[in-house]
Amino acid sequence: MNFNSKALLAAAGLAAFAFSPANAYEGGYPGWQTKPGAFIGSSAGVPPPGIYMFNQVFTYQTNLTGPGTTTLGLGNHNGVQAAVDVQGFLFVPGWTFLGATYDAVVVQPFVMFGIGSPLGQVPGIANEAGGAHNTYFVPVELSWKLGTSGFAVKTGLGIGAPDGTINGPTGLGNVGNPWWVFQPELIVSYLKDGWNLSAALYEEFSTKNSLDGYQTGDIFHADFTATKTIGKWTFGPVAYYVAQVTNDSCGVGCLVPGGTAGNAQRFHIFALGGLVEYNFGPASFSVWATQELTAKASNPAVPVTADASLITQGMTVFATLSYRLWAPEAPATPAMYHK
Repeated sequence: MNFNSKALLAAAGLAAFAFSPANAYEGGYPGWQTKPGAFIGSSAGVPPPGIYMFNQVFTYQTNLTGPGTTTLGLGNHNGVQAAVDVQGFLFVPGWTFLGATYDAVVVQPFVMFGIGSPLGQVPGIANEAGGAHNTYFVPVELSWKLGTSGFAVKTGLGIGAPDGTINGPTGLGNVGNPWWVFQPELIVSYLKDGWNLSAALYEEFSTKNSLDGYQTGDIFHADFTATKTIGKWTFGPVAYYVAQVTNDSCGVGCLVPGGTAGNAQRFHIFALGGLVEYNFGPASFSVWATQELTAKASNPAVPVTADASLITQGMTVFATLSYRLWAPEAPATPAMYHK
């Protein structure tokens, strides 16, 4: 069976939902629920009707950066590492709505992380942990092809449920997070003559931490893919940008000492890299790698000399194996009889 692997990745590209290492330590609210670059290699297309599965693994090797490395005395080589395994399913029933093709996705990530010294030696901070991260599901995605121009548009709404491995007084002692995340998405693509030129824009809106009342600000993502398929090979440059665009909040009933003063209120990261993929026919295997070239974090509400803001900066290597589990049977062809 040979299927359009790029179309599968188009709908399954949001598979890489995993915790931010920046959430791994108490007070580490600056960070994302969706790994930046999750939509790299994807597009606004949808594969033929069927049930698909994708297995993803990636490693994120970083150091902490930001003014907190100075004000907290951490230095420039405080490592934070993560290894993540993701199992996901894509459902394409063949339905259409308002001219768009419908699909749905469910994803379960499993995470291990470690924090190096000196931050990893601070009492009360977990220096390593592992378990299930929050389940992510997309009940509705709709994809439109814009005639024969090669352009396509996809939109959807993802939801992160607080059902991961959660412990500690604030719920941040392990890889799960005790709050919901709602993530609308928009993908615009040019898909013609083997090209995949795509921009995926999505934003995280988090509810309050159910244990301490703290609420993370909105996180904006933009993932970019510019690949060419020649035969069974696909390759090209990729990039991502992620930024916190609104401040955290810690209102009445919030139990975090100092409120938002100890956490980054704004951060941004930009990464650049490349992707290569090989289509085996029954399955497709892709790898992309990126290096974060810039990473900054700050809290404008506190003096620079007291700013403890931190964010991660490093390298990601990400692999995906995708394949179809089931497809509807083709209609029977009437037999032709001749005298």
